[in-house]
Amino acid sequence: MRTGTRAVFCCLAVLVAGGAAVATAGTGPPAGASAARPPIVKWLIPFGPKRKREMAAYSERHYGEHTWRLVHPRVIVEHMSEASSAAAVRNTFAPDVPDVELHELPNVCSHFVVAASGKIFQLVNLRTRCRHTVGLNWTALGIEHVGYSDGQILGNGRQMSSSLRLVRWLRCRFQIPIKDVIGHNESLSSPYHHEDVPSLRTQTHDDFNRADMRGYRSRLRRLGGC
Repeated sequence: MRTGTRAVFCCLAVLVAGGAAVATAGTGPPAGASAARPPIVKWLIPFGPKRKREMAAYSERHYGEHTWRLVHPRVIVEHMSEASSAAAVRNTFAPDVPDVELHELPNVCSHFVVAASGKIFQLVNLRTRCRHTVGLNWTALGIEHVGYSDGQILGNGRQMSSSLRLVRWLRCRFQIPIKDVIGHNESLSSPYHHEDVPSLRTQTHDDFNRADMRGYRSRLRRLGGC
């Protein structure tokens, strides 16, 4: 009897343990859980009260909103830096001087730069607007990639792995659909594009065109949802 009782208890223990395992598996991360944050080095550029006032004035001129705050980003824009290093990118953004293209204040900037080595640097707080894409600065996060062509960047495995992990984390954090992860060259086709200055309503750049971004978005989908 003692042997039989032990056998019954053993079977019950196995059943209970199995049920607990099933219950544990069923209480995993919900479908809307955030993606893992990749390693990010904070290397913030100066963005003090003067630059914030200039960003608010810029936003009023271009979007009719007197604010420097990025409240709920809806778009992520990919950029190619045409620079040799992350330091060179940061050195371009750090001084608060009129930009060389449109000659406005504050100076241009992006929120992140991904080095050729794959190292990710954050340059600007995620709640602060940056001038990186005409028509979208009011609602877009900007990511620079060190390099001189889309092909060079897309073909760099370490850089692309870091870029995709960063974008997945950002889009999951802010609930941005993959379709709204765009290249700078796609800016005019974004449903969020808005520009109050008539001469700039068709202004864009050549980096990360639609064909290149189709491949990028395909790779981003393969990482899985949020």
